[in-house]
Amino acid sequence: MTGTIVAVVVAAGRGERAGGDVPKQYRDIAGEPMIRPTLRSFLDHPQIDAVQPVINSSDESLYRAATAGLQNLLAPVPGGATRQASVRAGLEALAASAPELILIHDAARPFLSGALIGRAIAAGKTAGAAVPGIAIADTVKAIDGAASVVETLDRSRLRIVQTPQAFAFDLILEAHRRAAKAGLDSFTDDAALAEWAGHRVKVFEGEAGNVKVTTNDDFARAEILHLAGFADVRIGSGFDVHAFADGDHVMLGGIRIPHSRGVTGHSDADVALHALVDAILGALADGDIGMHFPPSDPQWKGVSSDRFLAFACERVRARRGMIAHLDVTIVCEAPRVSPHRDAMRARIAAIAGIAVGRIGITATTSEKLGFTGRGEGIVAMATATIRLPWSAA
Repeated sequence: MTGTIVAVVVAAGRGERAGGDVPKQYRDIAGEPMIRPTLRSFLDHPQIDAVQPVINSSDESLYRAATAGLQNLLAPVPGGATRQASVRAGLEALAASAPELILIHDAARPFLSGALIGRAIAAGKTAGAAVPGIAIADTVKAIDGAASVVETLDRSRLRIVQTPQAFAFDLILEAHRRAAKAGLDSFTDDAALAEWAGHRVKVFEGEAGNVKVTTNDDFARAEILHLAGFADVRIGSGFDVHAFADGDHVMLGGIRIPHSRGVTGHSDADVALHALVDAILGALADGDIGMHFPPSDPQWKGVSSDRFLAFACERVRARRGMIAHLDVTIVCEAPRVSPHRDAMRARIAAIAGIAVGRIGITATTSEKLGFTGRGEGIVAMATATIRLPWSAA
C-alpha cells in the first residue's frame, strides 16, 4: 500500500460521562448513530484510500447496525483497555500493508469537514507528524492547590488540539511500539506520544466546529450543529393502490399479514412500501418507483418490496442526506392494520436504517364508500421528510 492514506477511527471507548444505555459513539444525533457521520466523512474524501475502525469487542452488533450500507470500510479490529492501546491495535492491523500516511481520529468528533481532512493530509505529508489546533480566545491562568493564580499564560503560544492527527505510518507505529515496550500507556493523544518519542509535531489550522461530544449536554448541542448542516428540508408524497385477488395473505409495510384474499400488482404488491418509495424519491426529485423498477421488467415480478425501499433510502444517503421522518396512511376495510402496526414500524425502520420513532403508521376505512369500501382494493398514502446539505441540492 505504498503511497496510500488510511484513516484509523477510534471507537472502542465506553463514553461513561455521556450517560445513556449505549456507548456514546452509538447514540443517535439527529437520527443516526454518531459514529456513522464520522466514518462517512473519511469514506467520502477522495484522498482517503481506506478507513480502519477500532471498536470494543462487545459492541459488534451495535457497530454493524450503525454502519449498515456504508461501503469500503475495512473490517473492524478490537481495541484495548486505553485509547493508546486501541490506536496501536488499529496500527498493527495495518502493519502488513504499511500505508504511507495515517490519520487518527476520534469517533466522537463527527463534524469534521473535508477541508480539515485535506489540511491534515497536506501537513502530515510535509511534516511527518501534524495535528490540528485552534487558538484560545480566553485568558488562561495557572493555579495552585489552593485555587490561587500563580501565572497568567501567554495564550498566543497555546492551542487546543483536535483530531484527525496525521503521521507517517512508520513513525507513529514505531512510537507506539516503543511506548508499549516501556510500559507507558497513559498518553491521551498521539501527538504527545510522538513528542515523547523525540519527533517534532507541526500544528496546522483546526476547526471550531470539530467539537468532541463528551457529555450529555454536548449531545443536545450536537443535535443543533448536526441539523445546521442539513438545511435543505424536502417533503415528498407518495400514493399507491392495488386490487385484491385470490390468495391467503397481503404484504403490508414489509410484514406478511394473513387474509382471505391476496393482492395483485408490481412485485409483492406491498402498497405501503411502494407509497413510501415514491414519497422518498419525490422528495429527492428523483423520479418514481416505476422509473427505477418498471413493472414491465420481468426481473421485478414477485420480488420483495424491501429492495425498493432500501434503494430509495440509499439514494438519500448517496446525496449525503438523512431521512427525518416517514409516515404512511393505509386505507382499507380489511385486513385490520392496528394489530400489526408496531411490527410494520419496526420493519420499515430496519429497512430504512433509522430509529423506529421516526416511522408513523395510521390506518382508516373509507366508511364503505368507493372501491376500498367495497373491498376491491387497498390504498396507501405516504409522506417522507428528508434533509440534505445545501451542497448536495
